[in-house]
Amino acid sequence: MANDSCAGIAAPAGGAAVQSAPQAGNLTLLTLAIGFVMAMVDLTAVNTALSDIARDLSVPVSGLVWVVDGYTLTFAALLLAGGALGDRMGARSAYIAGLGVFLAGSVLCAIAPGGGALTAARLLQGAGAALFLPNSLSLLSHTFEDDKVRARMVGTWSAMVGASSAIGPLAGGILVHEFGWRSVFWVNVPLGLLGMALAYRLIPAVRPQPRPLSLLSHGLGVLALAGLSFVLIEGPVLGWTSAPLLAGLAATVVFAAVLVRRERRIAHPILPRALLGNGSFAAANATGLLINFAVFGQLFLLSLYIQARGADALHTGYTLLPMMAAFTIGNFSSGRLSARTGLRLPLLGGLAVGAAMAAVLLALAWRMPSMPLALMLTVIVLMNVAVGIAIPAMTATVMQVAGKAYSNSAAAALNANRQIGALVGVALMGTVIHALPEWGARLPVAFGVAAVAFALAGTLVHRHVHLPR
Repeated sequence: MANDSCAGIAAPAGGAAVQSAPQAGNLTLLTLAIGFVMAMVDLTAVNTALSDIARDLSVPVSGLVWVVDGYTLTFAALLLAGGALGDRMGARSAYIAGLGVFLAGSVLCAIAPGGGALTAARLLQGAGAALFLPNSLSLLSHTFEDDKVRARMVGTWSAMVGASSAIGPLAGGILVHEFGWRSVFWVNVPLGLLGMALAYRLIPAVRPQPRPLSLLSHGLGVLALAGLSFVLIEGPVLGWTSAPLLAGLAATVVFAAVLVRRERRIAHPILPRALLGNGSFAAANATGLLINFAVFGQLFLLSLYIQARGADALHTGYTLLPMMAAFTIGNFSSGRLSARTGLRLPLLGGLAVGAAMAAVLLALAWRMPSMPLALMLTVIVLMNVAVGIAIPAMTATVMQVAGKAYSNSAAAALNANRQIGALVGVALMGTVIHALPEWGARLPVAFGVAAVAFALAGTLVHRHVHLPR
């Protein structure tokens, strides 16, 4: 591949034939989507299996939160390390290695004998995802250099990921119904092997760009997030003033403080200083955190709510399908809209409509404790279409601000913040379930939290994100 868009990229390994530019771009897009598609199908499918896992392994609600958040914990904490490793070993090599680690974690999940073993295997899955995700976005940035083309391709990439999220609950419901909850993890084996083979055969190898990797800083980040997870998840179980909780809170504060102090003083911090002072970059990252906070907290709570109404895994999947498919509709619209108007308008407009729809849900849930499920899902679909428009614009904003020089670090930072948002959102919904005994009280709180999150994200975009058309 000798065209200018592939400058700095070596020829494909394995004797791959040279493709025309459009064909090569499509193959790159498809291949790089496989990893994240697999991860998202797994993540959303697990939500439909929660009741079966709880029953089969005798896992309480706090244990179910750990099953979901165990994956998110290592995913979020190691994403920046994944970007740095991609620089050191080459983005393609890191992408393939991440798929291998994720595949190993999936096998261990499938054979887990208890809740603790399942959570540990989920931690390994998250570590693999942290390695392949930032490098998939980096490879996209190297392939598509034009800003408008990149925005469109990122929109398509996000749409493919969104489609996998949409089919995840239904696929999980079918698998659990027909083969049991362990099949949700076994299905990753053929997908992972296919992704590794296609990446090796079709994706050009990016030249390594070695940079320092601070293992101590990354370790401090893992410990701080682990402490935060422990406090949020176990607080309702152990008591917010219990000795273990207070010790966990103190440890979290100490680890976070040491990390911040260290990052300010060392020559090569986890996130390049060139990005830290950029207001648009910071606001877009905070927006990603708030979006995932609301979306994944809502998904966890609604999955349990639907199953509490008597639905099995299959019917839960059918019920969640339109809610998740709405993101895909928004994602597909976002790329074209961004190409015409720029990134700021879809980002701001999507968040504003999302906040308004969440407020409507709050009002309905407050007035109708037994709100018809069809009415609830209709408003959720409208909300998720709007948020689905904002997500690719947010991603493209971060990548455009960072440029190719910092593409790995920017992708890792964005997705780390998004996963931290998901982790805290799920943990908070677990707290809501423990604190409020009735669903008539839980739902208004959940929708109110989502409305505040989307409104705050929109405010950040309005005040700090300023990009040219």
